[in-house]
Amino acid sequence: MHMADALMSPAVGGVMWAISGGLLAWCSRQVRRLLNDRMIPMMGVLGAFIFAAQMINFSIPGTGSSGHLGGGLILAALLGPYAAFIVIASVLTVQALFFADGGLLALGCNIFNLGFFPAFVAYPLIYKPLVKSTQGGLRFWMGAIGAAVVGLQLGAFCVVLETTLSGISDLPFSTFVWMMLPIHLAIGVVEGVATGAVVLFVLKARPGLLGEPVDSATPPGGGRKVIIGLLAATLIVGGVVSWFASTHPDGLEWAMAKVKGKNTLESQAGMSEKLADIQATTAFLPDYGFKKSEPSQGESSSWPAPSAGTSVSGLVGGLLTLVLAVGAGWLLRAKGRSKTMES
Repeated sequence: MHMADALMSPAVGGVMWAISGGLLAWCSRQVRRLLNDRMIPMMGVLGAFIFAAQMINFSIPGTGSSGHLGGGLILAALLGPYAAFIVIASVLTVQALFFADGGLLALGCNIFNLGFFPAFVAYPLIYKPLVKSTQGGLRFWMGAIGAAVVGLQLGAFCVVLETTLSGISDLPFSTFVWMMLPIHLAIGVVEGVATGAVVLFVLKARPGLLGEPVDSATPPGGGRKVIIGLLAATLIVGGVVSWFASTHPDGLEWAMAKVKGKNTLESQAGMSEKLADIQATTAFLPDYGFKKSEPSQGESSSWPAPSAGTSVSGLVGGLLTLVLAVGAGWLLRAKGRSKTMES
C-alpha cells in the first residue's frame, strides 16, 4: 500500500507531510516523557523485523494479487501507539530513501496511512478493548484480526481519497475504492493472524508485556529472549525468506490495473520529477536489489528467486531501520531527562 509520487500532487503531498510531521512531533513529546531505557532496543529490533516482514509479499488466492504486512498494529500492541508511530515512520523513511519503495512526495501519506490508523484508531478502539489481558483464545484473535482489518481498510480508503484529491490521475473514485477495499480486507485478515502470532511469541518469552507497552508509566524490560528471537527472525526473513516473495502485484498495483489496465503511472514533471531524481541518487539498493545487475523484486521469471541483492537489502535495510529507531529512542530519552533535570 506504499503510494508512489505519480499518484500525488504537491499540494496533497505537502499537506500530508505536515500532518505526519505534526503527529511525529506529538508522539515524540509523549515518548520523551514516558520512554523507559530498557525498551529502546525493542523499538530497534521491532522496526528491523517489520522492515524485513514488509519485503514478503504473499499471494491472495484467486485474485492474481499479493499483499504484505503493514506492521503498525504489531508495533502498537508491543510498544504502544506513540512509539509505534515513530518506528513505522522510521521503516517507511528507510524504504523510501534507500530502496525507492514509496515516493518521497508521498512519504507523508504513507506514514499516515500505515501508521495513524493502526496506532490511534484500530489499537485503542478495537484491539485493546477485545484483547485486554488475554493471551490466546477467541477474544485475542478477534481483537487482532478485527483491528488489523479496520486499520488496513481505513488506510486503503485514504489512499483512494488522497489520489482523488490530488487530481493528477484519472482513476475514478468509486471504481478505485471498490477495488481497493475488498483486496485489503483479505490482506487485513493475514495481518491480524501475523499480529497475533508475533504478540503471542513475545508474551511467552516475556510474560506481562501485554498491557504495559513502551510508553506506559512503568514498562518492563524487553527481555533478552525477545530481542534475540526478533533479531534472528529479521535475519532469516530478510536474508532468505524474502526470496519466496510473491511475484504478483500488490493490492494497490492490482487495484490500479483493474481500473486502468496498468499498475503503474508515469511520474509528473515538476516537483515529483525532482524528487524522483533525488530518490534515484539516495536509493543504493533500488527495488531491493543491486543497481542494474539483477532483476528487481517481483520481476524474476522463476520462483523462488534466490538473490544476493534481495538478501543484502533485507539485512542492510533492517540494520538501517534498527539504527534509526534506536537513535530516535535514545535522543528522545536524553531530551526527556534534560527536561526533568531542568524542572
